Amino acid sequence: MWRNLFSFPNPVNEVSARLVAGGVVIMAAATLIFDLRWLAVVIAYGFLARVASGPTLSPLGQLVTRVVTPRLPVAARPVAGPPKRFAQGMGAVLTTTAAVLWVGFGFATAGKVLLGLVIVAAVLESVFAFCIGCKVFALLMRANLIPDSVCAECADITLRQKPA
Repeated sequence: MWRNLFSFPNPVNEVSARLVAGGVVIMAAATLIFDLRWLAVVIAYGFLARVASGPTLSPLGQLVTRVVTPRLPVAARPVAGPPKRFAQGMGAVLTTTAAVLWVGFGFATAGKVLLGLVIVAAVLESVFAFCIGCKVFALLMRANLIPDSVCAECADITLRQKPA
């Protein structure tokens, strides 16, 4: 049971990933605009939950995958899971650091700058389908810092081709 709970989907529906990123943009922008430092903690939790279990423990992930995506007239677009999990991990580091600095130590400017970086990355993902974390993941694979076995689909482009 625990193993299933703390697993990450592979493949991931890119439509849902982009919608989650859009939700992150809205939440992070509201945090900065209305000076809601407590919301930085909620955003950080969401990233940590998505790293641990994909959408399973993430309220935003659940909303998107169970309510929003099924109602859209758009076909699912499966993409490799490991790069998306890595990207969520990058978001978790940034947002957790932002929450600790801002909420824990009162360093509002530092926390807000980190949330601003998250907004930039999330806008790129949600609007342009450009995943910074996925690009970093690919660079780390090319540098052999992430073994090919972590994402065979990422390492071998022929595995991504659709059957004729």
